[in-house]
Amino acid sequence: MLPKLRTPETRKMITLEVLANTATSPNFTTITLGGPELEHLENAGHDQAVRLFFPREDQDGLRMPTSSGNAWMAELLLMPKTRRPWVRNYTIRRRRPERGEVDVEFALHSDAPAADWACRARPGDPAGIFDIGVSYLPPDDAERQLLVGDESAVPAILAILEHAPESLRADVVLEVPETADIRPDITAPDGVRVRWVARDGSADVPGAPALAAAKDWSPGPGRSYTWVAGESKLATGLRRHLVQEHGVPKQDIAFFGYWRHGRPSPG
Repeated sequence: MLPKLRTPETRKMITLEVLANTATSPNFTTITLGGPELEHLENAGHDQAVRLFFPREDQDGLRMPTSSGNAWMAELLLMPKTRRPWVRNYTIRRRRPERGEVDVEFALHSDAPAADWACRARPGDPAGIFDIGVSYLPPDDAERQLLVGDESAVPAILAILEHAPESLRADVVLEVPETADIRPDITAPDGVRVRWVARDGSADVPGAPALAAAKDWSPGPGRSYTWVAGESKLATGLRRHLVQEHGVPKQDIAFFGYWRHGRPSPG
């Protein structure tokens, strides 16, 4: 059985500040965070995820939990809402340890606290992170891979490709809101084929076009590994398809419902 997550050996709450806010495409922006405390962040590579803490709009600063163990959530929930920050899961898109910087890329969903904060974040604004670990954990004997995500998983998959060995053989499906969000110059090994799909104002529920495109994939002989993340029905739908239609063992599919269409995240 493949592990679902590789967690860091040690971790601590890290307080940072915004260094830059750079528009990546019409529906994505990249926040650069920095500060001396980044020395405490383990460089795990691939889809390294963190809890991202940021102030609510009417708060005058950021108040982080102090616990670096599992008690941080209880500590957070005991804070009154006037002091409690928002917290969401995000991927470290890029890291520049020599400069004390990390990039976190945001898909700008409407009416979402993280997207709203990302739109208004300016240099000097506070933010904090807490390491979660890595979920992309392919077995050594996987001969081919399938990586699929909607816009919420695009940063994670691009980070995976940038850290991938040259030996990687994979098909990738990336869904974005608009054609203008497609990245023509991504970094990936030669054996990786990337297919972009854009909704471009269609009535499709996010994740549905990526699911339809990924169903064209056939695992072939030998062991495969699939990593899929994004809207919940994309993740569960692709897993069900691969198991039922191709007989792929469930343990060879890592699937993550980052969000649910029409349902706000708690917080």
